[in-house]
Amino acid sequence: MKFFQYISFLLLLFPLSVIAQKESDDIRAGNRLYKEKKYTEAEIEYRKALQKNNKSFEANYNLGNALFRQGKYDKAFEHYKNALPLTSDKQKTAYDFHNLGNTFMSGGKIEEAISAYKTALKNNPKDNETRYNLAYAMSQLKKQQQDQNQNQNDNGNDKDQNQNQDNEKQQPKNNPDKKEEQPQPQQPQMSKENAQQILEALQQDELDTQEKAKNAQKRTVRKTDKDW
Repeated sequence: MKFFQYISFLLLLFPLSVIAQKESDDIRAGNRLYKEKKYTEAEIEYRKALQKNNKSFEANYNLGNALFRQGKYDKAFEHYKNALPLTSDKQKTAYDFHNLGNTFMSGGKIEEAISAYKTALKNNPKDNETRYNLAYAMSQLKKQQQDQNQNQNDNGNDKDQNQNQDNEKQQPKNNPDKKEEQPQPQQPQMSKENAQQILEALQQDELDTQEKAKNAQKRTVRKTDKDW
């Protein structure tokens, strides 16, 4: 039994063989290709076995391994999952849950990976490789939670700092040596001719007003009659 190290956690990606089943020739052919690291060709052979018997645990499980090696984690997960109800053997179930945990880890689903590794250990408590993966996954989850807490604290500190900076910007700066320069309104540019016309118009208005006042005084003076 060989174990492969991958992204800091261990894989149980060795192919399982079958005896006296109609799909066995395809599975054996796939196993030979798999050991030669020809994972695409092995996938083809395992699929042939599934076409003959889609209830084969070995065909589903081994196909999952070949897909995983190609980085097709979602498809590998599907076949590992399909294989679970096809066996009552605890050792095979442990292998399957171990590799399900690996697919979760590859997808960054650490909590799901931990659950899968724990289930694998329930079926095979003596599996040291699964123990290692479980410990690794739990350490990664702890680190992830610590990083999240740190980010939240940093965001809170940044928010407080930004608020303080905003308050400082809103407060007036008292500097007796320097007065703020207020923008001075621009005086409209005017030609001499325009100035003269406006002056004459004002003078005419004033004359008209005076003339009206004189005319008002010349009008009938009201006579007041008193009764004693």
